Amino acid sequence: MSADDQQFLDLLSSIPNQIKRYSGEVADYIDKAVEKAADEIRDTLSTAQWVPDYVRPTPPAPPPPVAIIPMTTFERFQDWIARHKILSGVIVVAVGYATYKTIRHTQLLRKPRRAKRARNGGRLEVVVIAGSPTLPLTKSLSLDMERRGFIVYVVCNTIEDELTVQGLSRPDIKPLSIDITDPPNAGQSIERFVQYLQTPHAAVPRAKPNYLALKAVILIPSLNYQTSPIATIPPSSFADLFNTHLLHPILTIQSFLPLLTSRITPTYGEKSATPRVLVFTPSIISSINPPFHAPEATVCSALSAFTEVLTAELRPLAIPVTHVQLGTFDFAGFTPVRTGSGPAGLPAIPAETQQWPESARHAYARNYVSQSSSAISAGRIRGLRGSSLRELHNAVFDVVDGSDQSDVVRVGLGAGLYGFVGRWAPRGLVAWMMGIRKVDELSTWEGGPFSASESEKSASSENGEASEFIAVARDDDGHNVWKEGSII
Repeated sequence: MSADDQQFLDLLSSIPNQIKRYSGEVADYIDKAVEKAADEIRDTLSTAQWVPDYVRPTPPAPPPPVAIIPMTTFERFQDWIARHKILSGVIVVAVGYATYKTIRHTQLLRKPRRAKRARNGGRLEVVVIAGSPTLPLTKSLSLDMERRGFIVYVVCNTIEDELTVQGLSRPDIKPLSIDITDPPNAGQSIERFVQYLQTPHAAVPRAKPNYLALKAVILIPSLNYQTSPIATIPPSSFADLFNTHLLHPILTIQSFLPLLTSRITPTYGEKSATPRVLVFTPSIISSINPPFHAPEATVCSALSAFTEVLTAELRPLAIPVTHVQLGTFDFAGFTPVRTGSGPAGLPAIPAETQQWPESARHAYARNYVSQSSSAISAGRIRGLRGSSLRELHNAVFDVVDGSDQSDVVRVGLGAGLYGFVGRWAPRGLVAWMMGIRKVDELSTWEGGPFSASESEKSASSENGEASEFIAVARDDDGHNVWKEGSII
């Protein structure tokens, strides 16, 4: 028998089995259909009134009731997670991040932060703070660094600054007289400071003398800026602003660069410590660049760019530079209580706008008032006290001792949030949230600053008889950010 014959016989033998299986399936389907039809007929006849009672079929018994068992809290939680998987993942990530930050913050608060001392208890590490002694930030940071065991030198430009430092009544907070405006004199001051570091000092008489080590140079530019439309700021005011707030900090760092890039302490088989550079700048206004904040936004952006270049130049020399971006802090105890008719002790804003020219007041006054009364007027977050200065002190110490080696450190209320908003939020949305609205109608042209109506003012200005208009208020220390003076 051939293979084809055998295959044909196998096919014939499988036909009965297939017929049996198919016939069984058809019979089962017919039985279910007939049974379902019979149930429907029985149910219909059992409720029909025209059917006699002796013929009427008995209605089918109702199915037993289903017992409803309430879900436990854990089961409901599982069901909610199963229906909201993405949201559950986001919540888990957020809770994990918050837990990590809380634990890390608690550990950092408990971390002991003390400067190194000699075996006889003498102080060994020196910190230079280049900032105005009248600034609350300079005072608080000087007192904290001295309390932690550093010898603090505050850069002073005038006799009044030296008296302010001496008024702190701390033996280890000393003035460092450097006249930045006189480069030869500034070089001699730095030379005397280097000689001081190269001379061993004894903490008490007859004790072993030790060399002092420069740990850090901290640059604190002026943190006080005023708000005003660009159209109302005279060019000479911009010149004074850039000179005091931008050029002065740059020249200060430039004066210390020979000191930072040289080995100043004698070494006897020991590696000399590398000093660090910290540059402080406000970050809230410069992150979002809102209207009427051109002075602060311009100066802080320039200082940020200068810090990046300085970091790139000093990185090959193993001199770390850290840009500390400041938020809002609570300076209660370092600043006098303000009194005034404006919100939060600020001068009355409408009265300030009344001093502007008519065209500038018509174009900018409404938006200026709305923006000044917003949540971040004058670089502060209105309604919040600000972060504790302890956070800033801890962050500065961590950078100085090398625990935090980041190039950029954000500290203070709003520093990180407004940095994120400035990078990702649309500018139009930020301006709208600050109360900036479109001006429907502009004022009529009445002539420029050099028109015939201003000829008398121009002539008197050339003779030095007229004063420039500067729409600013006074700082906390009584000095104007932009000085009012005559045109020469």
